[in-house]
Amino acid sequence: MSQQADLAETYLRGLQDRICNAIAQLDGSAHFEEDAWQRAAGGGGRTRVLRDGAVFEQAGVNFSRVSGNQLPPSATAHRPELAGGSFVATGVSLVLHPRNPHVPTAHANVRYFEASKPGVEPVWWFGGGFDLTPFYPQDDDVRHWHTVARDLCTPYGTDVYPRYKSWCDEYFYLKHRDEARGVGGLFYDDLNQGGFERCFAFTRAVGDGFLEAYLPIAERRKSTDYGEREREFQLYRRGRYVEFNLVWDRGTLFGLQSGGRTESILMSLPPRVRFEYAYTPEPGSAEAKLAEYLKPRDWL
Repeated sequence: MSQQADLAETYLRGLQDRICNAIAQLDGSAHFEEDAWQRAAGGGGRTRVLRDGAVFEQAGVNFSRVSGNQLPPSATAHRPELAGGSFVATGVSLVLHPRNPHVPTAHANVRYFEASKPGVEPVWWFGGGFDLTPFYPQDDDVRHWHTVARDLCTPYGTDVYPRYKSWCDEYFYLKHRDEARGVGGLFYDDLNQGGFERCFAFTRAVGDGFLEAYLPIAERRKSTDYGEREREFQLYRRGRYVEFNLVWDRGTLFGLQSGGRTESILMSLPPRVRFEYAYTPEPGSAEAKLAEYLKPRDWL
């Protein structure tokens, strides 16, 4: 639709390449398989999935650019004046499910959106962020994650990190469980203040910052010993990830409502997971300690 969308697409395609290369190198034994797909209503994407690796049980990194003549309901919930308008959306979304329970699950997403409707001024905005979901959290990992997040935000204002950190805490919250999905990070949406160049630069900082935030943690924890107990707890806690993505996540809803490729949308789900009725960890155990980290706080 516009030169702005083309600029965003060029960056996002390169970002997908860089992240896939870094994750495959970290894993060392598996590589990404690509599915290129087209959407009948307009657009398409590249879904890349690494499976059964040494470090990652499954890692999915999606690029898409889709367009259409009818905005899905999830996109107009906060902008009802655009209902019935046309749109273009492009983004990269990734979820990493490590094999070792001591390596945190991670998610990142950066995206650009345009919408137009006759009689209504066209609008554009950026959104995205990244968040971390450990099962056996370590304070130095969490501090590193949030330090990277804070530092990439600082050139854009000292208020940016606290604001987007709080937004992440609020968004990735399982209201029906009264707990956070993990230890947070950054989340922002509807970003267009300050003009396209500034918003695009910030979004690039977030996209590029993900590997800086995640790789040192994964390197530090990937060889930690674990047994069946830790593995079973990891599979149980993955159930919370499934609950959030299927019950609360707006990105999942947008993808499904806009006629996106279902396999690509649901590649965020873990390959193995278990549910257990009324599970309660043993008091004082490492598993019980996780609950202390699932209440939003200032990590720095």
